[in-house]
Amino acid sequence: MAYSITYVKSEVLQALRYHFIKQREIKSLMIIINLYAIITAVLLFMKKIRPEPFLLGSILWILLMAFFWFILPNMFFRKTTLFKENWDFSYDNKRATLMGNLGEASWEWDTVSYYFESAYFFHFYFSPKSFFIIPKAHIPFEDQHIIRGILKDK
Repeated sequence: MAYSITYVKSEVLQALRYHFIKQREIKSLMIIINLYAIITAVLLFMKKIRPEPFLLGSILWILLMAFFWFILPNMFFRKTTLFKENWDFSYDNKRATLMGNLGEASWEWDTVSYYFESAYFFHFYFSPKSFFIIPKAHIPFEDQHIIRGILKDK
C-alpha cells in the first residue's frame, strides 16, 4: 500500500519536541534543574538563602525549556530537507519504503528497535538517537492499525 505524505511544520516541531524531551540526558538535566529550583525555593521561603540562587535556578529552567522546546526543534527542522519534500510511503509485512525526489529510504520492520505514536506521527526508532517519523494524517485508520499490528508482532 502506498500513500503520498507531506510534513506540516507545526506538527513536525511537536514531534521533534517529543523526541528531544524523551532523551535520557535531557530528562536527567531537567530533573536536576527542577530539584535545584525546588530546594532553593524552600530555602528561600525559610529565609536560609538570598534570592539570587533561586533566581539562577529559575533562569536556568526557563533557558533549558526555551532551548529544548523552541530553539532545538526549529534548528533541526531548518537543517533537515526531508521535511520540506513530498514523499511516497509504502509498506508490507517485511519492510517500509519512503520514496521522493531526494532519494529512497527503506527499512525492514525488524530493524525498528521501538516505536511510539504521538498525536500526528508514528515515531520509528532504530537506535536511541536514530529515528524517523511518518505522518499519520495521510494513512487511513485501518492501515494505521495494520502498521501497529506489524510493529507489535516484530
